Amino acid sequence: MHKLPTIDFTNKRNLKPGSTSWLATSIESTRALEQYGCFIAEFDKVTPELNGAVFKGLQDLFDLPTETKMQNKSAKPLYGYVGQIPFIPLYESMGFDYSNTPDGVKSFVDVMWPNGNEAFSATVLSYTRLVAELEEMVTRMVFETYGAEKYLEAHRNMVTYLCRGMKYRAPKTNETNMGFVPHTDKDFITVLHQNGVNGLEVKARDGQWFTVDLKPSSYIVMSGDGAMAWSNERLYSPFHRVTMNGDENRYSIAQFSFLEGIIETPKEFIDEEHPLRYKPFDHLKYLEFYSREENRRLESALKAYCGV
Repeated sequence: MHKLPTIDFTNKRNLKPGSTSWLATSIESTRALEQYGCFIAEFDKVTPELNGAVFKGLQDLFDLPTETKMQNKSAKPLYGYVGQIPFIPLYESMGFDYSNTPDGVKSFVDVMWPNGNEAFSATVLSYTRLVAELEEMVTRMVFETYGAEKYLEAHRNMVTYLCRGMKYRAPKTNETNMGFVPHTDKDFITVLHQNGVNGLEVKARDGQWFTVDLKPSSYIVMSGDGAMAWSNERLYSPFHRVTMNGDENRYSIAQFSFLEGIIETPKEFIDEEHPLRYKPFDHLKYLEFYSREENRRLESALKAYCGV
């Protein structure tokens, strides 16, 4: 039976770049993303108090009237409100761009609460900034492990974050328990957190689905299609889904890193044994491609869009 590796990113590790613990964690993280496409990160910068406030804020957000939630719109495909879908009736989500910036949070909060909601704004901004630190750390570790440090600054200059809050309500009697359909993430690196109600399932490389058991202090770090293309398929973008069992609502919050620019496989990843798998592509245009209904049914939207 598969089980995701758990990797320690807590303060006690003293993860300073170049240190022994940094190098060991870098290799461990990269190998986990190669094997499973994700791992469990123990990360204590988000305090229990902040963690509690985040999920209280999510409950308040999803308690808003549906017509208010549907005002969560974006010019970028798949960035806004998703919900009221007959074949996944348990699922609702909302997202906002530039989520680790005051302006990004404000633009979202001003729509949801026209009279303001300072507590929600402060909580979410504190949270998204800390989670961005974890994403930046993992990304740096991967680049360094592969000897691709010279590409890191250009990569970081293109990264923007999308934060998405999600609610999966408990199924009623005789109702489907599918929280969300199998899919891969379309971003570069995802950091996912939940309120203590499990439901996430990941598909291993051998095709076996397995359940992920998370503690409240744990986070899932996952590589998306962007990272798989960039690494010439060294990193794995895993299919995953949500299945709801029990009578509790599941709330989760994910922060996705997208690149405002072109993803290109470094030449260091290409040789006779590893021929180029993907042509350079515009990350957000790929998202636009995937947003079309007919393309969501493809076995691999990435290969259809930019495969060699």
